[in-house]
Formats: sequence, C-alpha cells, structure tokens
Amino acid sequence: MLLNLKIKKSMKSKRKHTCISKVALIGFAVLSLQSCFVAKTYVRPDNMVETEKFRTDKLPQDSFSMANISWRELFTDPFLQQYIDEGLSNNMDIRIAIQKIAVAESYARQGKAGYLPSLNLNSSAVHQELSANSAAGLNASSINQFELGGALSWEVDIWGKIRSNKRASDARYLQSVAAHQAVKSRLIANIASTYYQLLTLDEQIRVTEKTIETREKGLETTIALKDAGNVTEVGVKQTEAQLYTAQAILVDLNLQSRFLENTLSILIGYYPKAIKRNTLQEQNIDIPFDLGVPSELLSNRPDVISAEYALISAFEITNIARSAFYPSLTLSASGGFQSLELDKLFNVNSLFSSLFGGLTQPVFNNRKVRTQYEVSKAEQEQSLIQFKYALLVASKEVSDAMYSIEAASQKIEIKEREYDAFNLATDYSRELLDNGLANYLEVLVAQERALTSNLDMVAARNNRLQAIVDLYQALGGGWR
Repeated sequence: MLLNLKIKKSMKSKRKHTCISKVALIGFAVLSLQSCFVAKTYVRPDNMVETEKFRTDKLPQDSFSMANISWRELFTDPFLQQYIDEGLSNNMDIRIAIQKIAVAESYARQGKAGYLPSLNLNSSAVHQELSANSAAGLNASSINQFELGGALSWEVDIWGKIRSNKRASDARYLQSVAAHQAVKSRLIANIASTYYQLLTLDEQIRVTEKTIETREKGLETTIALKDAGNVTEVGVKQTEAQLYTAQAILVDLNLQSRFLENTLSILIGYYPKAIKRNTLQEQNIDIPFDLGVPSELLSNRPDVISAEYALISAFEITNIARSAFYPSLTLSASGGFQSLELDKLFNVNSLFSSLFGGLTQPVFNNRKVRTQYEVSKAEQEQSLIQFKYALLVASKEVSDAMYSIEAASQKIEIKEREYDAFNLATDYSRELLDNGLANYLEVLVAQERALTSNLDMVAARNNRLQAIVDLYQALGGGWR
C-alpha cells in the first residue's frame, strides 16, 4: 500500500513538471514573437507652438512670463484676495473638479495594479441527493463535498497592453489634475473680473449721483432764469428731462450692481449677500506684461495641458487596441482543500492543485477587434485636433488680451482729454448763458456729453483691468 502511494506521488510530480515545462515553452515561444509588435511611445507633434502664431510684438527674448506671477502679487486689493481665497475653498466647480481627480486617481491606481496577478479565494459546501436508479446512487443516497481553495491568474504583458493601459490611466489622472487647475485659473479670473466690474459700477454710480446733484441745482437755476425772463419754459423742461435721464441711469446702475454682487457671492460659494470692496482708483496693477516664450503655454496653460494628456490617453488606448490583434498568454494556478467529510477537509490527502497556461489568439469575433482599433485611431486623431485647437484658441486669447490692454490704455488718455474738453465746454456755455450770449440748449448738450464722456472714461479704465485679467488667464496664470 505504501509503495503504491509513493508511485502515485512520483507520477503526479512528473506530470506537474511536464506541465510546467510546457507552459514555459509556450511562454518562450510567445516572447520570441514580441519583436513583431512593440507598443509605440508617445512623442509630442512638432511645431505645435510658434512665435508668429501670437501676432504680437511683445514677445521677450527671455523666458519670463506674466503667468509665473502669483495671483496675490497681481491682485493686491485685500478684499479681492479674500474673495479669491474663499472661492478656491468653497466654489462648487472647484469641489466637483476635486472629486473628478479622486475618481481618476482610483483608476490610475488600478492601472498600476495591472502588472500584478489576480487572486480569488473561494469556499463551498455542497449537499447532493442522488437518484436511487443512477449509477452514483447505487453506493450512496447522498453526497456531501466541502472545498476551500484559491485561484491565481496572471496575464503576461507581451505586447505592452498592460503598460499602455497604465499610461492611459495615468494620463487621464493628470488630465483631471490639469482640468482642476483650469477651473482654478478660470475661477480666479472670474472673481477678479466681477470684482472690477463692481468697482466700475460704484464709480459710475458716484459720477451719476454727482451729476444728478448738479442737475437738481441746475433745474433750480433754470427756473430762476425763467422767472427773470432769460429762459423759456422749454429750457426748464429740457433741464428737467436731463435730470430724469440721469436718475434712470442711476436706477439701472444700482440694479446691475446688485446683480454683480449676487454673481460674486455665488462664485465664492455663498448665498447672495452684500460685497465689501474698495474703489476703482485704488486698483493699481503695475507689473510687466511679458508673454514669455510661446512654448511655455504647454507647461503654463491648464486647458492646453489637459488637451495634451487627453491625446496621450487616446494614443495609449490605440496601443491597447492594436495589441488585441496578437495572442495573449495567461498563466493560471488553483489549489486548496477538497473533502467529502468536513472533519477531514484540512487533511494532507485533501490537498489539490492545478497549473494552466493558455495562449489565446483572436481569429473571428464579428470584426470587434478591427472595429475597436479603427475607433481608437479616429479618437486619437480627434484628440490631436482638439489639442491643436486648444493652442489656436490660446494664441488668439493672448493676442486679443495684449491688443485690448494697449487699446484700453490709449482710450483712457483720449477719454480723459475728451471729458476735460466737455467739462470746460459746459462751464463756458453756462458763463455765456449767464451773460445772455448763448441759449440754454448749448448748456444742455455740453452737460449730456460730459456725463457720457465721464462714464465712458470709467468704462475704459475697467476695460484695461479686464484685459489684464484676460491676459493673465490666457497665459495660464493663477493656478500655481
């Protein structure tokens, strides 16, 4: 009996070694074919960013860029800094972007685990009532079987499929990080832009209120001139109408101010509330408006970074789809305890094991492999186009912002001179009227133009601030 047991164990050991040898032989054969296919490595397309695409003469010779400046250095207003801090902590878009990063991070960890084998543990207890008329039922009426074991499976990464999957998941994670940075950059710009618009409305409200005060006094003067016979009732009504026009403008400005306060409240993550702020005159952004080397957009601007990572992910998915045309090698092993009696489950005679090596080559599967490869190639080309488009948009926004800053600065100077001219014209017209050398219509026209010019001058100052914010965002500033 002992001799038979030894013979059985010897035969079992030989079969095991033979199986291992066959699996090793299959693995060696497949590895020798690896030279037929190697997953490609991503290389950034040439000539993506060129100097001439920026259409500006403000490109410096060094690599300094306005985007390298912290938003705290650019926006020095303490109220604005407080609102940006609150927005970065409370804004809903920021919080959603953070959760998207968490999702992508989980997939990235899963991609890294692709190199590891999978292990499944299982346990079972089976009770089977046998038919008395069956062959098995001749010896027993029922069978109990207990099993505790595990199965190990590992796919050999011959064609780089697992590696490409890891790189694709890493790229998607980095894309989500870049998307979060883009949300931060856009949020900072939106908060600053809205804040400056509020200050502009405050200044326009102040100008309009001062105009209303002046026109109320002017109406009293006009009525007195009418009583003295120097002005007709037409002049009185025209002055009165001008007063009402200014009052209507004030109503619109106050309404816009409330709307902007509500907008800024939502941006910083609060319910609508009053916004504390400084004045437009206190805003002074005194930094060099340098663009930096154009290629820095690839490392500064988050939406461009995100677009490239999307391209990298699509590139690696194409690698995965291409590898599906080639055979896959899977090594599997299982083992554990199996017994008809529970008290003998952990007996040495209850041990069982198996080792399996499988080579799978797709032959005909309703064109699914070919379709997936063609789709991945098309999606990769789509991602490349979107990457190029992101760069086109970036270059346009940089160029637009630079021209806007220059135009706004010129317009401020012109509007200041225009306002001074209309203001003097108003004073001269009133003096001429007082001396009977002009009609009141000339005074009304001069006053109306002075108000319009003053409001335009305030708007021009706001336009310059908005253009600076736009340039900062266009260069990828704010998220660092």
